[in-house]
Amino acid sequence: MSLIERLEKYCLTPAMSGFEDEMIKKIKEDLKDYVDEIRVDVLGNVIATIKGTSPEGSDLMIFAHTDSLGMIVKGVEDNGFIRIERVGGVPERILAASNVILQTTSGKTINGVIGFVSHHLTPPEDKYIVKPIGECYVDIGATTAKEVEAAGVRIGTSVLYRPSFEHLINNRIAATSLDDRGGCAVLVELAQHFKKHRPKVTLHLVGTVQEEFNLRGAMVAAQQIRPTAAISIDLVAASDTPDIHGGNSVKVGSGPVVGTYTFHGRGTLNGLIPHPRLLSVIEDAAVTEKVALQRHATIGLLTDASYVQLVGEGVACVDVAWPTRYTHSGVEVCSLDDLEGLKKLLIGVVEKFPVEESFSRG
Repeated sequence: MSLIERLEKYCLTPAMSGFEDEMIKKIKEDLKDYVDEIRVDVLGNVIATIKGTSPEGSDLMIFAHTDSLGMIVKGVEDNGFIRIERVGGVPERILAASNVILQTTSGKTINGVIGFVSHHLTPPEDKYIVKPIGECYVDIGATTAKEVEAAGVRIGTSVLYRPSFEHLINNRIAATSLDDRGGCAVLVELAQHFKKHRPKVTLHLVGTVQEEFNLRGAMVAAQQIRPTAAISIDLVAASDTPDIHGGNSVKVGSGPVVGTYTFHGRGTLNGLIPHPRLLSVIEDAAVTEKVALQRHATIGLLTDASYVQLVGEGVACVDVAWPTRYTHSGVEVCSLDDLEGLKKLLIGVVEKFPVEESFSRG
């Protein structure tokens, strides 16, 4: 299976934070034939290990999150309309008229749409107002609360963007949950490569859970692995569209990206300044592999590496990414060339990773 085929399979798999089981099953199945050990912990992290040829050498953890953001049912009204709450950073300004699916505990998928006041009936003063999530509702066609219950929908049912995967020109795609199914697809590509070309370092490839729900899973996986260093694979928001001025200078189609600084000033109050030696390892590999490497420093985003760095006595961490437009919407856009470049970069990083590097400072 090619990278794009696996990416499509993953993007079309609904798996919201806390409800990742379908992605857990698929990534475990895709990894198991290429690794020496594989297990799933209680939270749902899939931890796959390829043993290095230097048994006393470093342990390198490379991880991507299997979950997506979404919404959750918080109430059902007597007339059959369903009230929802956000799970993760869902932008309310794009929700009106969005196609969604609801996943019942029995595995049944219910189609729905987030309602809005018809254009013909909207007063002029309301035409440019974004409704907060508390005023949003899902319409599944039901006319009573009993019909909603009969469909298997109840408080706690997950609500997600309806999955899609579309090809654009210039080897680009528009798809649901590229965040972070692109990273998951790259993880499997790495496993396939290092099955044939065993690395010197021991490599732990981890599909983490609940990243979109305050970055929960990766830290638990790292507590079990206690890696020497860890590399997060996730997207980074590109700022190359006409409506963004300045931004982080990241462009789709210009190659993978290494993070030099992230900070999220709302809620988590966390971020990552990468370990300088590990950042050099990434940049040296880009030169050796002849991969065009972009750099970014961005406020307003972060990855679960920000918590992995705090495990044990500290873990050397860095973020690598591919540029993506329209992040956290149901139609994120990226270049497959950038994903291929990221794969090539990470192969170079692992092949040349220092076997006995302690990453000590000072």
